[in-house]
Amino acid sequence: MAERDPSPSHIRPLADLTIPMAIRVAATLRLADHVACGVHTTTELAKVVDADPDALDVTMRHLVTAGVLTRDAEDRYRLTHLGDQLRDEHPERMRDALDIEGAIGRAELSFAALLQTVRTGLAAYPHHYGRTLWDDLVDSPSLAASFDAFIGFKTATIAPAVASSSVWAGLDHVIDVGGGDGTLAAALLTSHPRLRVTVLEQPGPAATARAALAARGLADRAEVTVGSFFDPLPAGADGYILSHVLHDWDDEAATTILCHCSDAAGPDGSVFVVEIGSGPDGPSSGMNLRMLAWFGGRERTPEGIARLAGNAGLAVRTVHEAPPLHIIELARPE
Repeated sequence: MAERDPSPSHIRPLADLTIPMAIRVAATLRLADHVACGVHTTTELAKVVDADPDALDVTMRHLVTAGVLTRDAEDRYRLTHLGDQLRDEHPERMRDALDIEGAIGRAELSFAALLQTVRTGLAAYPHHYGRTLWDDLVDSPSLAASFDAFIGFKTATIAPAVASSSVWAGLDHVIDVGGGDGTLAAALLTSHPRLRVTVLEQPGPAATARAALAARGLADRAEVTVGSFFDPLPAGADGYILSHVLHDWDDEAATTILCHCSDAAGPDGSVFVVEIGSGPDGPSSGMNLRMLAWFGGRERTPEGIARLAGNAGLAVRTVHEAPPLHIIELARPE
């Protein structure tokens, strides 16, 4: 028997914005948390979240249609399994990603300008908002905090796989370039008792990393320094880690970052590029489109990284698998 085609029979559901936007509004207003705490009617919810009762009810009725909520005969709403995923404390942290007033949710809305990206090849975010996402993070502490928290959460999910790789064996000192809140550094320090790790970051994440590493009793082997990968980097470490850094940037900027790492590593050091691994058809198409729309960046295959590395005077030494990641070791050709 032939397999059924799982794709929708009509294109309209794929293009319909009502459900994703209603879900994002629910996430922003924290409706799932309020419903879970016993606030079940739109009249009650509207007071709690400071919303128009009628508009809120129209939105919540559509969320019932989408399977996010249920509604009983007394017009009381409750969460479904899907709706439960919008709670703040849900382990997948989807509410943070969908919150329109947070950095990630705000970035997602820049897809409204995707046509300009397709026509020009330039990022949608600055076209939509008039400035880059990086500028917004510098000027808005609340956006920066939400961005750093989300990236820290995502890093925590991949840090064990990265830290358990044999690639770090025999190294004495690595610098985590753009190392965020120190999550990856902590995992490396815990897994490799003789290793020293320096986190290089912007002032806000650097302060968070410093406090986090000290709280975990790792400060004796950890250093946090404020800096940018667009400036010369501290020299002399055995390795320079770029974990989920290059995909935020176009080829020119990514090559500059690799050049600075190469200069700092010298002839004896290595540069370790950590990126999500590619499937049989290449990198995730959704993430690739996000990086393009948000930053003008790209998800790259190991071959794509190798091409950039060549422009920075580096060559691929080894590619280590740490599913779902690649750890690509780069060094100067011998």
